[in-house]
Amino acid sequence: MWGHFYLDDDDLPEPEKQAGESQDIVEFARRQLGFEPDEKQIEVLRSRARRGILNCTRQWGKSTTAAVMAAHRAWTEEGSVVLVASPSARQSAELVEKAREMFLTMGIAAHGDGHNDISLQLPNGARIVGLPENASKFRGFSAVSLMLIDEAAQVADKTYKSLRAMLAVSAGDLWLMSTPYGKRGFFYECWANGGDEWTRFSVKATECPRIGADFLEEERREMGAAWFGQEYMAEFIDNGEAVFGRDVIERALDDDVEPLWPA
Repeated sequence: MWGHFYLDDDDLPEPEKQAGESQDIVEFARRQLGFEPDEKQIEVLRSRARRGILNCTRQWGKSTTAAVMAAHRAWTEEGSVVLVASPSARQSAELVEKAREMFLTMGIAAHGDGHNDISLQLPNGARIVGLPENASKFRGFSAVSLMLIDEAAQVADKTYKSLRAMLAVSAGDLWLMSTPYGKRGFFYECWANGGDEWTRFSVKATECPRIGADFLEEERREMGAAWFGQEYMAEFIDNGEAVFGRDVIERALDDDVEPLWPA
């Protein structure tokens, strides 16, 4: 059992009771968590995007970056709700666990909200809640300040649609974070066709200071160009199951041509 977590007032470091609300998120990561983000992580953390898409290589640190976002939002916004979704309850729990460890680094012992198996609650009333994949269990959350969808490329479209409804009243922030998984699903559609409402970040393995060139060359040889491009170079690759690739079909479409039959 993953367990519940709760933060007691007595556990809060005294200075942050007053200063937390105005603290810059990068300084929060450095001073409170002992985490030094790289240049791209700083760009993501400070973007203040209302709708953000992070399309990145494996092993870049997206889950840690997301956990910093979740911890900072809960720490600085009284009564806020941060939801974490992913393809499975286990993956959601991993991200919430990272946030719990961050609070422990701050000297805060954490417990759950008493209602959700995967959860953290702060004495300011803020909560971080991890969700399972089952869309039927999502209903009931409202006033969501921040929604993080981890490994979004592998989350079902129906789940995504159910999640978005929770932002209707609060006008909360939404972040999609993932390595690509083919030219399909809402993650690809939002990246390729979502319009200006989305702030997009792309991170290739060659841009990550923690991934060595020798390792990447070995992976390129072992995996082949297409798979390597998807896993490490943030490329959306056709899965090869269709007769025509997605790009060929999209180039063939012409809005000026009248259809033979009405829709």
